[in-house]
Amino acid sequence: MSYQSTIEWTDATWNPVRGCVKISPGCKHCYAEVFAERWRGVPGHPYEFGFDLRLIPEKLLEPLSWSRPRKVFVNSMSDLFQSGVPEEFIAKSFAVMRAADWHTYQILTKRPEQMTRLLTSSIPTIQHLNHIWLGVSVEDRKHGIPRIAQLQKTPAAVRFLSIEPLLEDLGKIDLDGIHWVIVGGESGYGARPIKESWINSILRQCRAADVPFFFKQWGGVQKKKAGRSLNGKLYNEYPSFKSRPAPSRSERLERAKAVMTQFTKV
Repeated sequence: MSYQSTIEWTDATWNPVRGCVKISPGCKHCYAEVFAERWRGVPGHPYEFGFDLRLIPEKLLEPLSWSRPRKVFVNSMSDLFQSGVPEEFIAKSFAVMRAADWHTYQILTKRPEQMTRLLTSSIPTIQHLNHIWLGVSVEDRKHGIPRIAQLQKTPAAVRFLSIEPLLEDLGKIDLDGIHWVIVGGESGYGARPIKESWINSILRQCRAADVPFFFKQWGGVQKKKAGRSLNGKLYNEYPSFKSRPAPSRSERLERAKAVMTQFTKV
């Protein structure tokens, strides 16, 4: 079973980790927490423990079973690099991404220091793997901008920024080594406002740096009504990438077996 996503910039979600801990203003109205807490206490539901951090090892091999190539948002309901996730589990997640290389993985974190440390030490280099994209969340100058500098130190073939929810004018952004920028406003109850001038400033900088720009949403309490049109058009740009054809079912099974063998060595 694949988890089709309604998130505009991806196709599916893969959540071998559930739950997270808030660390900055962008977390204030976390959509994942709101969703997860609705189900707290419901026996048998995937989120019966709400937004408490949990590892879901039975989900690790999931992408190897998906026959159609797709863009996969890794841990849309968590953060792979939070301190409560063991390094061994993170390494296993990357092993699956290496093996199921017909998908494109979009990994987003607010903890780039941990990401950089692991990808320059215990996890084999991925900087030659075009199907694994690393990104950071950027909501404001104080917390978000420093994450960009940290991401730029991280070895990766594709680096991206998720500037959502955009909470203020970010000013000048260093886009060196950045290959994609997503911008969006906050949605849902209590959504904080976004200004068109803030978005257009980022758009101009992306154009000057030749960085693809994706405008996700205006947000607000009525997200669908607000829409995603900016300057009278939709911005649905991506970095250049080409998915590999998916292998046969027998080959996928062989890769899954090889990954399981590798797990015993991690």
